Amino acid sequence: MKRILAQCVKEIAQFRRDRLTLALAFLLPFITLLVFGFAIRLESKNIPLIVQDFNHTNLSSSYIERLYATNQFIPKQWSGGNPIRDAIDKGIAKAAVIIPPEFNRDIQADRSTNVQVLIDATDVNNARVIRNSIQRVTNFFMQEHRLLPATSITVRMRLWFNPGRLESLYIVPGTYGVILWIFPSLLSAIAMVREKEKGTILQVYASSISATELLLGKGLAYLLIAIAETLIVMILGSIIFRVGIVGNPITLLIGTLLFLTDSVLFGLLLGVRSSNQNAAVQGVSLVGFITSLLLSGFIYPLNNIPFPLSLAPNVVPARYYIDITRDSFVRGTGFAGVWFDLIMLAALGLVFFNVSRRALSRMQLSS
Repeated sequence: MKRILAQCVKEIAQFRRDRLTLALAFLLPFITLLVFGFAIRLESKNIPLIVQDFNHTNLSSSYIERLYATNQFIPKQWSGGNPIRDAIDKGIAKAAVIIPPEFNRDIQADRSTNVQVLIDATDVNNARVIRNSIQRVTNFFMQEHRLLPATSITVRMRLWFNPGRLESLYIVPGTYGVILWIFPSLLSAIAMVREKEKGTILQVYASSISATELLLGKGLAYLLIAIAETLIVMILGSIIFRVGIVGNPITLLIGTLLFLTDSVLFGLLLGVRSSNQNAAVQGVSLVGFITSLLLSGFIYPLNNIPFPLSLAPNVVPARYYIDITRDSFVRGTGFAGVWFDLIMLAALGLVFFNVSRRALSRMQLSS
């Protein structure tokens, strides 16, 4: 135990003397939180829409006002030989609505009329949102002017957990998982591989310290640093984005401790396997960052991932921690909703530690 604590104290002393590492540990996570928290938006807003009205009546003007009243579209004007097609082709507008000259006359005569809608489908998801929004506005407009028969079914909806539809409640807890996976693992990987580059790892091999004690000493040091990172990131995230804990904080505390342990052990594993700092950084970037961003459910639903790639998220710790953070900051179900995630984090941590220990033991024996 004394050798583990001595190794931990040595690592923290080296960490404090390196200003670049200090910035990497505390400044970059904060910048990443700001970038992800403010830049990632899943709901389409301010969509440029151009409307060509050939009817010019009060009814057509009312329909146009209803389109823009959703606060989802912003008006765009474009002149030229073919203003509608040119505006979409040149990216000036993402959608166009053409109201025919007989719009008002057909409606007053109880005849069907056609409103043409052109949508830029370069972004398929955005095109789907535009289509559904224009369809909902059209249905509401028809009901408002009694153009649809009355129905006996009334749907009353209530948004559960997030009635204000705040995207920060979804994005920020997920950002915690990405940040706390990348930076602690990056720091521990660099610390481990630095021992190889400077040759001090030979002194460790020549001493009586075991691979287990070395990993535990380094891991404890960077676990304490990761806890400090977590406190800074979550406190600033709560202040800036007004995201607070709504569930049982015990699950968040346990899940965070397990996840940080996984992150540090993963970094140590990459450090043991890497021959230089560049390889370690690339390993964290490729394996850690990409999987935590794309295969964790942070942005994209996991059920959209095709087989066999859909099997990969099962071994991505960020996937389970993001479930825990979103439960703690949004749903608040507690242990009943995240017990499986806690078990998986503990299991993955044991795997990372055992693989690192065996690899380091073989290196120690071969030297």
